[in-house]
Amino acid sequence: MVAPIVIADDHPLFRAALVGAVGKAAPEREVIERETLEGAFAALEAGPVGLLTLDLHMPDSDGLAGLLQVRSLYPAVPVLVVSGDTAPGLPGRAAALGASGFVPKSSDLPTIREAVEAVLDGETWLPEEAEPSEEDAALASLTPTQLKVLVHVRDGLLNKQIAYELDISEATVKAHMTAVMQKLGVQTRTQAAMMARRLDVKPSERSED
Repeated sequence: MVAPIVIADDHPLFRAALVGAVGKAAPEREVIERETLEGAFAALEAGPVGLLTLDLHMPDSDGLAGLLQVRSLYPAVPVLVVSGDTAPGLPGRAAALGASGFVPKSSDLPTIREAVEAVLDGETWLPEEAEPSEEDAALASLTPTQLKVLVHVRDGLLNKQIAYELDISEATVKAHMTAVMQKLGVQTRTQAAMMARRLDVKPSERSED
């Protein structure tokens, strides 16, 4: 049996258009529609998935943290980000976090179909200008919990407050923060927070480490 394709997008009209493009690219595959990140996780947990197309902004997911979680929990599933977010450098950041492709929602359907076909064939499909930076690669090395700690530091929380928010000990927070600074190549919490602000990363509710 050929593994299905999961489409995660909360906009019904665009999701319908995406279903059409995916259907032409891979007519032999079942298409599963989900409108939330949790719905996408439920589909991923139910069995093998051949491709996940992921919108970065849904009711329960805002930003790249959802992508990071998918890649952490299901590293074998290729992810094609299909997003209306046009922030400079976003395709490169998505690629650094493990996305196999990135397609702006403004793309025409033939382009989306081409991207789907490429990713299903094991290739990478990115806009020509997309190029992951060293900062992107460093961010990609963080675990989901390390990312949460970093974002809370960016938002000005103290270790005690972070420990409360994540239901872990202060010692664990300190250990995570030490690892974060090593991975990001910075010497202080302030430098790490500045990097987090530039990358505009938001945490996900899921954690597996």
